[in-house]
Amino acid sequence: MYKRVLLKLSGEALKDEKSNAPIDVKKLNALAKEIKEIHHLGVQIAIVIGAGNIWRGKYGEQMGIERAAADYMGMLATILNALAIQNALESIGVETRVQTSLTISQVAEPYIRRKAMTHLEKNRVLILGGGTGNPYFSTDTAAALRAIELDVDAILMAKNGVDGIYSADPFKDQKAKKFDKISYMEILSKKLEVMDLTAVSLCMGNKMKLVVFNMNESGNILKVCQGEKLGTIVE
Repeated sequence: MYKRVLLKLSGEALKDEKSNAPIDVKKLNALAKEIKEIHHLGVQIAIVIGAGNIWRGKYGEQMGIERAAADYMGMLATILNALAIQNALESIGVETRVQTSLTISQVAEPYIRRKAMTHLEKNRVLILGGGTGNPYFSTDTAAALRAIELDVDAILMAKNGVDGIYSADPFKDQKAKKFDKISYMEILSKKLEVMDLTAVSLCMGNKMKLVVFNMNESGNILKVCQGEKLGTIVE
């Protein structure tokens, strides 16, 4: 169904819940296998991952760390996750490139849009670390920005244990209603916490399609790419 997608992953999806280690190797390898499946379909894939398994801004706030510094720490943590995904993919024969918005030339390329497009056209999985490279912006905003820049068909937002967009938190409200389809304007008017307001505005203003689904069910990434009705579609 899609020729080119941006897969937005939660850092927490890589976390080992039992040991509290930042990366569960089994989860990482399972994710890599799913990405390989859609890669073999010929889908061009860019990935943006968060850092919630390693660092969150609220940790910095609790420690008294200045906001911008805490955000830069989070950007560095996303690069650690990007390198982990790269290693997992290349260990099963998928060619990748990591590009970062922060310059760390020893481990990754700097993000250059035209070079990123070339990697996608050569069917390399492109992993984007470092968020936007600016404090006060989330990885949701980074995903929206890169998706628009790279002219993807859709953002696939893989949620950790949530199968779409609900009218309220489904873990707290049993009466929460799941939306099969919703508009960005409705997300704003209903104040739904799907992604931050900057990301919503970017997607809405550039007519970027978004699919929100549960990544914890094996095979869901492939199903979404094949056009199965899964999760919630936002247009």
